[in-house]
Amino acid sequence: MYNLFNMYREMFSYTFMTRAVVVGVLVSLCASLLGVSLVLKRYSMIGDGLSHVGFGTLAIAQSFKLPPLEVCIPVVVAAAFGLLRISENSKIKGDAAIALISTGSLAVGVMVMSKTVGMNTDVCNYMFGSILAMNVKDVYLSAGLSIVVLAMFVLFYNKIFAVTFDENFARATGARVGAYNMMIAFLTAVTIVLGMRMMGALLISSLIIFPALTSMRLCKNFRSVIICSAVVSVLCFMAGITISYVYATPTGASVVGVNIIIFLIFRLIELYRERGGVLCKNPESAG
Repeated sequence: MYNLFNMYREMFSYTFMTRAVVVGVLVSLCASLLGVSLVLKRYSMIGDGLSHVGFGTLAIAQSFKLPPLEVCIPVVVAAAFGLLRISENSKIKGDAAIALISTGSLAVGVMVMSKTVGMNTDVCNYMFGSILAMNVKDVYLSAGLSIVVLAMFVLFYNKIFAVTFDENFARATGARVGAYNMMIAFLTAVTIVLGMRMMGALLISSLIIFPALTSMRLCKNFRSVIICSAVVSVLCFMAGITISYVYATPTGASVVGVNIIIFLIFRLIELYRERGGVLCKNPESAG
């Protein structure tokens, strides 16, 4: 315990590590909460698509010496709204639309970088993440984002529950389904942009998918899934960044690795409980 305390004291003595932990914890919390609704609505891969859009935008911003966040956030938000509109009103299904936009954006980003600044270290940082990329602005934006996401789930929990499981019923009760979907899409886009510079464009979607799927292995209802997902996401991030610091491994990959292990543990517990005759209800069946 003493060695662990000394290790964390040493880790937090570095300013860049403190910023990385603060941003990572807040982004993990937001991604896990939003991820529950996205996974249950079958929009889980939207995070992957938006991260590729973010990569392409960051590549263009860097190539033309533009401020990355100021350019990236509006573009990714617009892409999120576009994907939402395509999924609702187009003959192109949601997964196909995500694939089109994600691969196209990734190709544009690689092409722009190869013809301007070149395929340098920054490309690797964008693709796989770097804790050195965090700055004070990221900390403030992450804090503001987490406050908005938490407030949304506290104040509009019943509406979000209804929109997640049955949009027709939600409309019948007077809920503005389109507004709630756009709010979730907007917050997801901002979460992706803030998290991808640390986790990487290829790994940020794991913060949305894994905690939700893990908590659904054991939890009985929507509320417990949300709470468990938030706890699992934050703990997995802390374990991952600790492993990254101690063993000098990539932060994003370390966090994903811990999430995989926790998912497998939860799955084994689920199988054990099923064999023992203690079946968990699907989170879609209750609020």
